Amino acid sequence: MAKQTVYYSTWHRIGGALLGSTAWLVLLFLILPILVIVPLSFNAEPFFSFTEGMLKLKPEAYSLRWYSAVFNDAGWLLSIKNSFFIGIFSTLIATALGTCAAVGLARDEMPARRLITALLLSPMIVPLIITAAGMFFFYANIGLSGNFLGLILAHAVLGTPFVIITVTATLVGFDYSLVRAALSLGARPLRIFFDVILPLIRPGVISGALFAFITSFDEVVVILFMAGPQQRTIPRQMFSGLREQINPSILSVATLLILMSVILLVTLELLRRRAMRLRGAAG
Repeated sequence: MAKQTVYYSTWHRIGGALLGSTAWLVLLFLILPILVIVPLSFNAEPFFSFTEGMLKLKPEAYSLRWYSAVFNDAGWLLSIKNSFFIGIFSTLIATALGTCAAVGLARDEMPARRLITALLLSPMIVPLIITAAGMFFFYANIGLSGNFLGLILAHAVLGTPFVIITVTATLVGFDYSLVRAALSLGARPLRIFFDVILPLIRPGVISGALFAFITSFDEVVVILFMAGPQQRTIPRQMFSGLREQINPSILSVATLLILMSVILLVTLELLRRRAMRLRGAAG
C-alpha cells in the first residue's frame, strides 16, 4: 500500500488555527463597540451605561421607551423622512450618472480614460470637509444652499464614485461581441443598453445604488454646511442630540441604523453570489 502524502504538518495546523483566531479577534475588536449600543438602547433608565438590573438580566430593567420616544418626536420623524427623501432621490441620480460613466470608461478607446476616472472618483478621495466647503460656496452662489435640491445634488456627487467603481468591476470581462451582434441586427444603441448591457451588469448597478444610498444616509458634514432647519437628517439630528439633549433615544436610532446596515450587507452578499453564478453560467 502506497504511503499517503502528508501535505499539512502540525505546525501548519497550528498556524492555521492562530490565523483564524486572530481574524476573529480583529472582527470582535471592530464590531464590539457597535454591538454594545444594541442592549443599551433598551435601557429603562436615561443612562448611557449598563445598570445593575441590566447586568442581572432583570426584565424591568429593559424597556422600549426610547424607541417609542423616537417615533413620537416630531424632530426625529422629520429627520427620518428627510433622510429617506434625500437618500432615495440622490441615489437615483448617482446610479444613472455612475452607470453611464462606468459603461463609457470601460471601453479601451475612451480618450483620457485615466484622467477622467481620477476626476470622477475625486469626491471619495478628497477630504470630505474640503468637498463640503466647496459645495457650500458653489451652491450658495446659485441659490441651491439650504434647500432639498441642493442637498440631493450634493449627495449624488458623493454617491456617484461608488456606483462607478461597482459597475466598472462588473464590466470587467464583459463580452462586447454581444453588443456587436445586436448592432449587426439593427438594434439602436439605447435598446442595446437596456436589453443587452443592463441585464448583465444589473447586480453591479444595484450594489452601487445601495452604496450610494448608505453614503447619503450616513453623511453629516455636507448637511452641517448646507442644510437649513427643515432639512435635518438622522445624522444631523443625532449630532445635535449629543450636544443639546443627551438621552438613549440616540442609541435606539443607532440600533435601527445598524439593523438597516445589516440588511443592506446581506443584500449585497446575495447580489455578489448571483453575479458569480451569472459569470459561471456565461463561462
